[in-house]
Amino acid sequence: MSRLPVYRWRLAPEGLATRRQLRAAGLRPGGQDVAAQLERPRRRGRPPLVGYLYHVEQALPVRPMTPAKWAALDAAMTARRTCPECGELREYVIPPSLGCCNQCHAG
Repeated sequence: MSRLPVYRWRLAPEGLATRRQLRAAGLRPGGQDVAAQLERPRRRGRPPLVGYLYHVEQALPVRPMTPAKWAALDAAMTARRTCPECGELREYVIPPSLGCCNQCHAG
């Protein structure tokens, strides 16, 4: 088993990108294996943060949203905005820490 190359923060070579960088460019890894790791140092004795890098030339375009995907996303967001106690549809996402809308939580 071969080890992945490890690059320090901001020192990765051209042609490698993280998932977020690929997504910003309208790309996705497309099933390719991780090409390298990126380490960002942390202070106070904590372990470094690790990110994975992918080859940009092997990346594929992001799949377009279909009407069914849009409908599923709309249903999920509606569920997140519906209060489980009063059943009202709110204009904000119900905070999971409260478990209900602000009005029900206030009493």
